[in-house]
Amino acid sequence: MKHSFEAIADKLGAEGYAVVAGPLTSGEVTAVLAELGDLVPQTTGELAYDIRAHAGFAHVRDTRSPHALRPHTEAPGQDVPPRYLALHCRVQATCGGGQTLLADAPRFLATLDEDLHRLAHSHPVHWPSYQEHPGATGVRKPVVDRTAAGTVIRMSSTLLATGAYSEALDEPGGAAPPLGPGGLALARRTVDFMGTHGTSVLLPEDALLIWDNHRMFHARTGFSDTRRRLTRYWIADRTGTGPRTGRAHPPQD
Repeated sequence: MKHSFEAIADKLGAEGYAVVAGPLTSGEVTAVLAELGDLVPQTTGELAYDIRAHAGFAHVRDTRSPHALRPHTEAPGQDVPPRYLALHCRVQATCGGGQTLLADAPRFLATLDEDLHRLAHSHPVHWPSYQEHPGATGVRKPVVDRTAAGTVIRMSSTLLATGAYSEALDEPGGAAPPLGPGGLALARRTVDFMGTHGTSVLLPEDALLIWDNHRMFHARTGFSDTRRRLTRYWIADRTGTGPRTGRAHPPQD
């Protein structure tokens, strides 16, 4: 393989994310990701999900910016969220927007005062299942969930502020914040931390971005170029301990 998996694993361990330079085909992407773990179905049932601009995100009331997303982790309503997320850029926005923002959650937690730190570690939150799984109920876990396999950090600054994942509920009349005023303060601190300490990645076309979903918050800046298209993958860690270095047979396209 033309990319050193050891170098990718080192970046993931040191910084929580890695950019793999392109051009990469879909088959090369799945081969890289197979080194990390198993591709798992996303909420639509697909292993590879196309992210495109659509009318539902044209004017997001939560962020006041078209197609923007606030800090969150992926699938916090799963008992074990996917360990890694990956984005394969197919068509990048030419407007300068649509950047992926990443922030190290442990570093964020270290900035919290004692009360918010205790709230994040000790008070369970109901993380609903995504709407594509109507039969699932979600989970009740604290933001910082210490498990036998390692620490899982969950976040949705929108949920903590509004009681729901939907940005539309940022207006009066939405559900109550699940952790009350403390959770609202935690959500605001997360947004502020992303703005001051987050890393912005405008991924080149045909390149790949991978990050540790148990460790990193991610968000997205607004964009106006609706040709933007990325393919998203969820990867489950086989060992529960992080990147492995053995080779594996990649999934077939």
